[in-house]
Amino acid sequence: MRKLCLPVLAICLFALLPLRTVLAGDGLFPEVPKAKARYSETQECVEPLADMRKNHMEYILHQRDATVHEGIRTKQHSLTECINCHVSDAPDAPRYSSEQHFCNSCHSFAAVRIDCFQCHADRPVKSGSRTAPASSSGTREYRQDAAGAQFMEQLQALVSGGGNDE
Repeated sequence: MRKLCLPVLAICLFALLPLRTVLAGDGLFPEVPKAKARYSETQECVEPLADMRKNHMEYILHQRDATVHEGIRTKQHSLTECINCHVSDAPDAPRYSSEQHFCNSCHSFAAVRIDCFQCHADRPVKSGSRTAPASSSGTREYRQDAAGAQFMEQLQALVSGGGNDE
């Protein structure tokens, strides 16, 4: 009986090993950097924390549609304002490709690919200034498949007056 207890005890202790990590504060979940400022005196973020964790993408997409399609620009759910508040402006601050970047800290944990920063800045933007997207070369890359190339050729033909009147 005693020979059986020792292996069972060892298996139980080994199974509880991840719990030690959680209790030690290292946790299994990502460590999200704190915001640099509060949205208002009564509110830490533009929406309650639990709501932002669940619905932030809906807010960002709605803001994008309002801005691009309707010309409405507000700061409340703006990606730029999120970055300005949550990402350090230090020269050595992590880029979006790093797991220490505010956005990527959760997205890499959840295995979600973010492509916002192919066009948008991944570091705070000073008001009135424009920055290049967060690519390593500092230039934008535009990829075009065959259908996109054909569409562009047709569009250029129409613009230059070479379209058919069918």
